[in-house]
Amino acid sequence: MKSPTFLFLLGGLVLLVLVPFVAGSYALGLVTKIMIYAILALSLELLVGTTGLVCFGQAALFGIGAYAAVLCAPADVPGSVVLLAALGMLAAGAYALIMGALSLRTRGVYFIMVTLAFAQLAYYVIHDTPLGGGTDGIYLNLRPQAPFGLDLENPVALYGCTLACLVLVYIALALLLRSPFGHALSGIRVNEQRMRATGFSTYPYKLAAFVVSGAIAGLAGVLYAAKDAFVNPELLAWHQSGAVLVMIIFGGLGRLRGALVGAFAYVLLDELFMSEAVFGAFARHWHLSLGVTIIACVALLPRGLVGIPAQVAERIMGRRAGRTALEDAT
Repeated sequence: MKSPTFLFLLGGLVLLVLVPFVAGSYALGLVTKIMIYAILALSLELLVGTTGLVCFGQAALFGIGAYAAVLCAPADVPGSVVLLAALGMLAAGAYALIMGALSLRTRGVYFIMVTLAFAQLAYYVIHDTPLGGGTDGIYLNLRPQAPFGLDLENPVALYGCTLACLVLVYIALALLLRSPFGHALSGIRVNEQRMRATGFSTYPYKLAAFVVSGAIAGLAGVLYAAKDAFVNPELLAWHQSGAVLVMIIFGGLGRLRGALVGAFAYVLLDELFMSEAVFGAFARHWHLSLGVTIIACVALLPRGLVGIPAQVAERIMGRRAGRTALEDAT
């Protein structure tokens, strides 16, 4: 018998495969964007939900991957998306190595502030220098080509490439978390002092997780650049890191599927509250609506959206146990 998680993931995959056959161009582009953010959320889940490292520098790694893809893309012929993805992941992973090597010397709020400082450093380098076109950003002249001759100018081909990357990243992280390395990261999150007492040097494990997370964020950045054919410094802004952190908390920390659900829920709510067709003039205050919704969900669903079935089951079992105890007493 298949587990509920497997059935949930299989059902979600089937729905995503069917999207190009039933959705229009706008919906197709929206789901493509959501899947890119889902990859970014998975990268942060490895740090926050698995290792217990609250990082505010994920947007910098995302933006570095995007800028690396655009800057390294050929100007006259379409580049290979595989090569550009490798370069973007390498650039983001290298910056993550530097960021992690220094920030992991600190703990708690100091770690958060150091990662934020690194993110702002990257942001201002891109924003205030001609390296990435300054505040105007830069365009990707020609979208890259995927394997088998697929041109990512075709929205369906771009969608399929993004979906394939999302599936591969999820499988890779699921296998990593089941490995001894993944168990070591979980142990660090639960009790790092005890891990050290048992003979583990936790610093290399955390640094490796930081680099892997950065490389995955860089892949998301490459896909974002391929989708919009344009990048600007706002990709590296600190509020992007905050949004991704909200996604994984919204979906449910400590679960990979929580990052997926959180990314889809956050972006769809974002689109809903910005819709003037639904909310009229109040759509201009969509930040307020989104914030209140997230606060309510976090307060009422401490385990996130993926914890709803377990929470409902516990309430039902609690009521049954209460009734049984009442019947026994009478």
